Amino acid sequence: MIKKLMATTSTAALLVTAGALGAAPAAATPGKAPDRSTELRVMSFNIHHGADSDDRLDLERTAAVIEASGAEVIGLQEVDNAWSSRSDFEDQTARLADILDMHYVYGPNLDVSRSDGGAGTSQYGNAILSEYPITDSENHLLTSIEYPEMPTEQRGLLEAVVNVKGHHIGFYSTHLDHQRAEQRELQAQEIVEITGQSRRPAVVVGDLNAEADAPELQALFSVFTDTFAALDQDDAYTFAPDGAPVQDASLRIDYVLVSEGVRPRAAHVVPTSASDHLPIVVDLTIPRSPNGLVR
Repeated sequence: MIKKLMATTSTAALLVTAGALGAAPAAATPGKAPDRSTELRVMSFNIHHGADSDDRLDLERTAAVIEASGAEVIGLQEVDNAWSSRSDFEDQTARLADILDMHYVYGPNLDVSRSDGGAGTSQYGNAILSEYPITDSENHLLTSIEYPEMPTEQRGLLEAVVNVKGHHIGFYSTHLDHQRAEQRELQAQEIVEITGQSRRPAVVVGDLNAEADAPELQALFSVFTDTFAALDQDDAYTFAPDGAPVQDASLRIDYVLVSEGVRPRAAHVVPTSASDHLPIVVDLTIPRSPNGLVR
C-alpha cells in the first residue's frame, strides 16, 4: 500500500506508519562501539514536467529512470499537479509514487485557478519520493523580490523528515531562481536559515541554477558539502545551455549537498533524454543521532 503525505504552503502534514519507527539497534560487539551509521542512495532530478527537451511528455519514462537508478530517496523539481494540458492535468507526484510504490510529499510553489475550469487548483513545484516512511513535512516558500520589468517565479524549499531504518534525516528539495543572482543569493541564505533549525543529518538536493563557483551559492557551501566536488567530480555536467540537447550538457547546476557528518561514497550523472536536465545520484553514509529524532 502506498503511504501518501501532501505538504501545503499553509500547514505541515503528518504521517506515521505503525512499527516503522521502532527498528531495533544492531547488537554491539563486546569492546567495540556500535555502528550508528546507515547507507542511503539519493537522487536529484529536475523532471521538466515529465517531458524531454523536445517537450514530449512521458511520465512512465521518468519513473523508469528513477527506478533503474536504485535511488531510495529522490528530490524532484518542476513537477506539475493539474497544471495544464502540457502534463494532461495529472497529479505527477502521485502518479510517480504509484508507479514506483513509494511514499511522497509535494510542495506547490505556484497555486492558481485551473485553466480548464476543473475543480481545485493548478499547482507547480517540488516533490520528494521515498522508499522509507515520511514522518513530517513542510513546504517553505522562499522570498521573492518583485522586479517591475520581469515577473518573478515563486520558489520554495520542500522539507521532509524521512525515517531511514530508524535514522531520521532531513531531506530537502529546492529549485532556485533562474534569472537573477541576487535572488538566488537571498534564497540560498534562507535555505541555510531554515535547515539550521534542525540538528538532524540533512541532505539538500535541487536545481540551483548556478555553477559551483557562483558567489551567490557560497552561503550554502559554507554550511553544506557539495558531494560531487568532495569526490573530485566537478565535471559532472547536468544541463546544456542555449537549448542544446541535454546530451551536450556542459554546466553543473544540479546538486546533492550534505550536512556535517554525512559522507558521500560515490556519485554519478545518469545519462537519459527523459528531461532537459540530467539526474544525479549519490551514495551516502548517514550518521545516526544518539536519540534518533531531533528537532
